[in-house]
Amino acid sequence: MSSPYTDMDRPPLNETALQRALLRPGGLWTDVRYLANTGSTNADVATAARDGAAEGLLIVADEQSHGRGRLDREWQSPPRAGIAMSVLLRPGDAADAWPAVPTNRFGFLPLLAGVALVETVRRLGEVDAALKWPNDLLINERKCAGILAESVGDGAIAIGIGLNVTLRQSELPRADATSLQLSGSSCVDRDPLVRSLARDIESWYARWRDAGGDAATCGLLASYRFHCATIGANVSVSMPGGADIVGVATEVDDDGRLVVGDRAVAAGDVIHLRSN
Repeated sequence: MSSPYTDMDRPPLNETALQRALLRPGGLWTDVRYLANTGSTNADVATAARDGAAEGLLIVADEQSHGRGRLDREWQSPPRAGIAMSVLLRPGDAADAWPAVPTNRFGFLPLLAGVALVETVRRLGEVDAALKWPNDLLINERKCAGILAESVGDGAIAIGIGLNVTLRQSELPRADATSLQLSGSSCVDRDPLVRSLARDIESWYARWRDAGGDAATCGLLASYRFHCATIGANVSVSMPGGADIVGVATEVDDDGRLVVGDRAVAAGDVIHLRSN
C-alpha cells in the first residue's frame, strides 16, 4: 500500500491534532474521528446515530469510495485532495442550554452548513465564493462543494460536506466543477479548513438553537440570503415529481424555501440560466 506522504501537496489529516483543536468542555463537538478511507462519512455518522451516538460526532476522511450528493449522485475525489466530512446533530433533543427545536425548522440545517462553509472559504481562501440554493458552493459559477443532510431515526440529522481542495483540472468529476486550488484560494491546507468549518458550524448551530431554530431571529436567514447567488437569478427548478419551474428566484423565505415567481419550493434541482 502506498504511503499517504508520497504527495506532499496532499498530506493526510491528523486525528490527534483535530481533537486537540476542536474538543473542549461545553462545546458542540463530543467525538472527532479521522478515517484514512471509508465508503461514506454520512453513512458512518448515520450508523453511529442508530447506535446511540451523542450529538456532536464529527467524522472526516481522507478518501471515501461511495460519497453521495443529492439525488444519489456520486461525489468522488482523489485521496487527500478534498474534505469529506460529516457531523451528527440532534436538534430535537432538549439539552442543558437549549430546548428541543420543532421538527418543522430542521430544514434550515443544510443551509446553516452552507453558510458556515461559504464563510470559511471566503475568510481563509479569500475567494469570491457563493451559495447555490439549497446545497452547493460555487466559485466563478463552478461547483466547488456540496452538502447533503439526511434524517436518521428519530430526530437525528447527519450533514455531509464534500469540498474540492487541491483537485487538478484533469481530476474534476464534471465540466462545471472547480477546486479551491484552481480558483486561486489563499488556503489549500485541509487542516485549517476543517477546523474553521467545524467552528463555524458550531457557532451558527449555537445561535440557531438559542433562537429555538428561528433562522430569522438568529441572523442565519439574513446571512444565507447575503451569500446566495440564486436570489435574483433566472432559474430552472426540476421538481421531485418531474415538473420544471422556470422564472426569477426572488428570495429564500423564513422556512428556507426558494421563491420562484409565486411558488415556494422546498426541494428541487436548480440550474442557473444564463441571461441573453
